[in-house]
Amino acid sequence: MASSQVPARPWWRRLLPLAVVGAAMVLFYVFDLHEHISLQEIIRRHEKLEALERDRTFMMVFAYLALYVLAVAVSFPGASLLTILGGLLFGPVLATLLTVVAATAGGAIIFLAAKTSLGAMLRARAGRFSQRLAEGFEADAFSYLLFLRLIPLFPFWLINVAPALFNVSLRTFVAATAIGIVPGTFAYALLGSGLKGVIKAQERANPGCADAGTCKVDLGALFSPGLIAAIVLLSLVALVPVFWKRWRTRNAAA
Repeated sequence: MASSQVPARPWWRRLLPLAVVGAAMVLFYVFDLHEHISLQEIIRRHEKLEALERDRTFMMVFAYLALYVLAVAVSFPGASLLTILGGLLFGPVLATLLTVVAATAGGAIIFLAAKTSLGAMLRARAGRFSQRLAEGFEADAFSYLLFLRLIPLFPFWLINVAPALFNVSLRTFVAATAIGIVPGTFAYALLGSGLKGVIKAQERANPGCADAGTCKVDLGALFSPGLIAAIVLLSLVALVPVFWKRWRTRNAAA
């Protein structure tokens, strides 16, 4: 009788998604794209970028989406600067929408790469940290992942990988990510939309500072305590279903 068991995929096919991400990461840094994503570069080139956005809106939208997906897929740590640039070019609402779509897509690429390539090996070597995450995802994967997205306690790339190690579905990953990053994304996009006024004020005080790269802009000072408090509150609300489920489980076992 012929066996119905599906043959295991060759090792090279399991590693292919990871190899593609690795190649994209190499190209990202080989072509020095990371050097063009900085606050000073945004300030220096903001007039040219705004002119391009006015004249070629669809091209700029596509370029922004593509660059953001790539930045997230290669785990570039300065992706928040792209969100600020999006707010400057497209306004807070459209920038938030575009960023959520691109960041979720980029995160899904890493999630799928980890899930299909090295998920089992990484899970086995993660130790106690792995066990803590496993408990959270098993209790309520959506709410736990939503909490991790709302409160950036861990790097964005790590939360792209971690759910893949604990059998979280792609649907849950995409939904929790898309919803969870909205408050933080909107905050950065709102900051970006107000950056033009800050640059103008700097130019009045120090003419030519934008082109020279000497404008001094403190992004941290632009975040209001109320906005930060609102994000923290949303994160705590996201954990309510997790604690409720654990409480019911303990009471049922008692």
